[in-house]
Amino acid sequence: MRKTITRACQDIVGLIYPNLCMACEQKVPPRKQVVCVSCRVKLLPTNYHLNKENPFTERFWGRIPIEAGAAMFPFVQGGKTQHMIHQLKYNKKFSIGVELGNWYGHQLKKSPFFQKIDIIIPVPLHPEKEYKRGYNQADAIAIGLAETMQLPWSKKVLKRGVFSDSQTTKSRMARFENVMKAFYVNLANPIRHKHVLLVDDVLTTGATLEACATKLLAVDNTKVSLATIAITQS
Repeated sequence: MRKTITRACQDIVGLIYPNLCMACEQKVPPRKQVVCVSCRVKLLPTNYHLNKENPFTERFWGRIPIEAGAAMFPFVQGGKTQHMIHQLKYNKKFSIGVELGNWYGHQLKKSPFFQKIDIIIPVPLHPEKEYKRGYNQADAIAIGLAETMQLPWSKKVLKRGVFSDSQTTKSRMARFENVMKAFYVNLANPIRHKHVLLVDDVLTTGATLEACATKLLAVDNTKVSLATIAITQS
């Protein structure tokens, strides 16, 4: 009886203050979802996870030896994917990260290239940024992926230290070296002799993912694959 009353109250509140789709902010998504049916249809996936070599993995050729790599959607300026990422990062919409992770997890489970993952590791956020934001958006994605892929995840393995060197006057190599200094492996045992899936929200230059993967690959017999929700145009 109590559950029925609670659900009825939630439905009434939903009519007055509807939880609109986080992609279009116009339609109401199905119960317990944050993206409406219309946007799910219109959001065209990259399907990179179906190919061993793809535009995602090409960005890391000659940089780091990854097992597999894929992004869920292309990142288009002003598009629905950008809007969802913005909601996740700046509007405290942690739930959209979890749902996108759930969604992508179902796709990755069907890929032959992501079958042997042992653990999911999110790219850590700068401690000050995480404190101000209240959470790390990559954690939300990792949680969603872990749920549908039925894998463990951990935010304790990889950490980001505080550094304040300005990047504006540095060369590309100097910037990469600066980013490399920011990350370190805090716990090695959970990933030793394991296949790690390193996840983040967007792939742009790949410098952050490269730096994180380099640290993980330094652990004994560790393999690394990469996954993001979006990928920018090169």
